[in-house]
Amino acid sequence: MRRLRHVLPAALLRATALEIAILAGHLVLYPTGLTPERPRRKRTAPAAHRLPVAEGDAVPTVLLHGFVDNRSVFVLLRRALARHGPRPVECLNYSPLTCDIRAAAELLGRHVEEICARSGRRQVDIVGHSLGGLIARYYVQRLGGDHRVRTLVTLGTPHSGTSVAPLAGAHPIVRQMRPGSSVIEELRMPAPGCRTRFVSFWSDLDRIMVPVETACIDHPDLLAQNVRVSGIGHLALPVHPAVAAGIREALESGAAAAGPSDAASVA
Repeated sequence: MRRLRHVLPAALLRATALEIAILAGHLVLYPTGLTPERPRRKRTAPAAHRLPVAEGDAVPTVLLHGFVDNRSVFVLLRRALARHGPRPVECLNYSPLTCDIRAAAELLGRHVEEICARSGRRQVDIVGHSLGGLIARYYVQRLGGDHRVRTLVTLGTPHSGTSVAPLAGAHPIVRQMRPGSSVIEELRMPAPGCRTRFVSFWSDLDRIMVPVETACIDHPDLLAQNVRVSGIGHLALPVHPAVAAGIREALESGAAAAGPSDAASVA
């Protein structure tokens, strides 16, 4: 894939201004997402009033945040998903003290099993932002989660590792997101028969992904589609309306297999 070397200064300025505005808003909302979400029990209607539900309908969607973040980052995305059909959506928090992607992936697996048991569904869809997408991919690809996850959507996830902010490498989980880390190398290993469909949204102005193409999935054994987003930065990916529309489309077509493609884009 050819690297993006030239970015118009005006576009970069607009994207940076948007990132600052989003960060300010998120700092206000951040305290509201510190506590874990309370599971919503499914209301059971009398048998005479129940409608038949197709097996592929209403698959629960799990939203997984990024590094030192929490579920408050998904306030707008959750509303966008709720406006388009009866899709159960749950946000999971993992501790900001989490130091290992593998351990976080095991915890995600336990949450997914609990959600499936509570909802009566055999599968879920997952949307992961940044580190959240890497945790979900590890669960799917290395811990057998592909039998539970129908579609995994990642937003600005360092699939090949990111070289941003070298000083941040003091944190163990940041080191695991570096190119060549043991986790990144594990994800390069063969994954024959993986049943999950992957859709990765990556932005040409994402300053957290270095290089930006690291947010693309490039693996011969995975059913992966890489969707380029233009003109927005890393923090905008979970809140931008065009990305939300792309996520809805990816989830709605989750039952269909998709071959590797980099042609799709979001303006």
